[in-house]
Amino acid sequence: MILTGPAIAAAVAAGEITIDPFEPSRLSPNAYDWRLGCTLRVCDGDLDAAAPTGCTEVALPAAGFVLQPGVLYLGVTHETTSSERFAQMLNGDRTAGSLGIWVHVSAPLGHQGHAIRWTLEIRAARAVRVYPGMTFGKLVFIAAHGSPDSYQHQAAKYAASDGIDVSRLYEEIRGGRP
Repeated sequence: MILTGPAIAAAVAAGEITIDPFEPSRLSPNAYDWRLGCTLRVCDGDLDAAAPTGCTEVALPAAGFVLQPGVLYLGVTHETTSSERFAQMLNGDRTAGSLGIWVHVSAPLGHQGHAIRWTLEIRAARAVRVYPGMTFGKLVFIAAHGSPDSYQHQAAKYAASDGIDVSRLYEEIRGGRP
């Protein structure tokens, strides 16, 4: 079950959901409008799942930054979110999509107990200027069914994330896990 905007606000007030910073005006009927943070990593060259991804970090200037087609950008949300009670789903939205920006297609699930500034996978269909703090997508909260198992209590590879994370698949490949 997806929470409504008023239910999200009530859960924030009750301490069941953390959105930092929280602005009630960013609530919509079934989601919270999240914003692009102020840093991007531009992935360098060819990517290899068995090796760490090389990136150049770029601070987004107030005047904006032009995303180029054919380049993978890793960004971060402005907001930090968490909930021990609810799972989270992060998505792009129609506004960014109408500009030809694909954001966070592959990993939209935020587990219960994961306090996170989301790492974003960003691609552009055409050259497009983006700005720090611009609305970039929607975050929904989902009521979980069953016994809770907090993400923070697991040995998850991204549990301590507080910014832009590159893929850590190479750790599994090097470690020999299937």
